[in-house]
Amino acid sequence: QVQLVESGGGLVQAGGSLILSCTASRSTFSIKAAGWYRQAPGKERALVASISSDGSTNYADSVKGRFTISRDDAKKTVYLQMNNLKYEDTAVYYCAADLVISPFRTIRDYWGQGTQVTVSS
Repeated sequence: QVQLVESGGGLVQAGGSLILSCTASRSTFSIKAAGWYRQAPGKERALVASISSDGSTNYADSVKGRFTISRDDAKKTVYLQMNNLKYEDTAVYYCAADLVISPFRTIRDYWGQGTQVTVSS
């Protein structure tokens, strides 16, 4: 069964840090490109950071210098290190990725279930 599981969310004070993980299931061969998105109440889901298969990264302006996306291909995991968190970072964070599930098949834009990040002011 193909799965993408996020973890690491929680409650943190402003100025604190969290690390989110996004791990593909054992049935997945590998992760190609991946991205972290977030959706705050009443707002649309938006891209936070992305990473390509060669490690190139891209960040939303609001998180540049505070968040870092990285990947561990051996663990089939993508991380989002979040530092100096602000109240406005509060949202449900989702991971989405292109998953290679066989030598001949890639599932594009596969989404995880989301993890809540709450930053108290």
